[in-house]
Amino acid sequence: MQEKERSLGIFEKYLTLWVGICIILGVIIGQWIPAFPRVLSKLEVSRVSIPVAILIWLMIYPMMLQIDFQSIKRSMKKPKGLIVTLVTNWAIKPFTMLFFAWVFLKYIFAPYIGPALGSQYVAGAILLGAAPCTAMVFVWSYLTKGDAAYTLVQVAINDLVILFLYAPIVIYQLGVAKIQIPYDTVVLSVVLYVVIPLTLGYYTRKNLIRKKGLAWFEEHFLPSLKPWTIIGLLLTLIILFSYQGEVILKQPLHILLIAIPLTIQTYVIFFIGYLWAKAWKLEYSVAAPAGMIGASNFFELAVAVAISLFGLSSGAALATVVGVLEEVPIMLSLVYIANRTQHWFPKAGEMKKTAYAASKDV
Repeated sequence: MQEKERSLGIFEKYLTLWVGICIILGVIIGQWIPAFPRVLSKLEVSRVSIPVAILIWLMIYPMMLQIDFQSIKRSMKKPKGLIVTLVTNWAIKPFTMLFFAWVFLKYIFAPYIGPALGSQYVAGAILLGAAPCTAMVFVWSYLTKGDAAYTLVQVAINDLVILFLYAPIVIYQLGVAKIQIPYDTVVLSVVLYVVIPLTLGYYTRKNLIRKKGLAWFEEHFLPSLKPWTIIGLLLTLIILFSYQGEVILKQPLHILLIAIPLTIQTYVIFFIGYLWAKAWKLEYSVAAPAGMIGASNFFELAVAVAISLFGLSSGAALATVVGVLEEVPIMLSLVYIANRTQHWFPKAGEMKKTAYAASKDV
């Protein structure tokens, strides 16, 4: 029986288009209805925008509901895939992102950007680099015929690591870049946008599965939340670009300049994880998602923290949104590369035969 063709849903497939439409709407609102961003700017508590916080919760909470932490116990049977993911995401990716952003935005493009905006854009890149993907990676794993259960484990463990490493890495790198920030705001952002939704997601998932069953939860409840995730993302972008309209109209070149180091970073970090998996002879269904997690970003968290730290109209917030804008086209190209190179990796059946032969020799 022929396998059903794997494809993106209309939202994922045209994410870049939707983001572009939101940019246009946000700019129009900011220019024609300037009272809109002014009113929203007053709705803040401890530098956290209340409207944006609500919208970002609509994005992040449904993601956290997908995490099955019980599966972590079963993951120790294939530790190499987890090692590739964790080392690539947390020991390599944040620092390659800082390197490329600093070289391009502070030096190569400095004549076109200026030092102040260059620092802001670097800050946004830092926030993206310290946030490996937790949601869209399920799409990329699906399109590359990845092991869904193992991908879930990789994402679950990354979410736990985010709790402990995101704030220290961001604080350290912003310090290296000599960008002054209130450290308590970073910690507060992690609590608001990771700890609380992750905890609520865990207990919601546990109680609903106990009462209604896993099939109902996955086939009915999770799909019912997807529209809210989309609405949260698109409305956040409209609000963000209502503040950013002046910059975009006066300096549209900046979008391209920010995108260049982010694009280079995405390809570099994918091939680091993917080729490492090849060197370790991991099966393709584990190797492809391992490369995708690092290449893609948890842009919802990065956008939220950028807004909390630097404000809706900041260059840092703009840089994180450029990450959203380029996400789908680049990741689809990596999906294509992965699918075309899957013959590099041993198949699961071949690995079992090799392991069996080795055990007989012993």
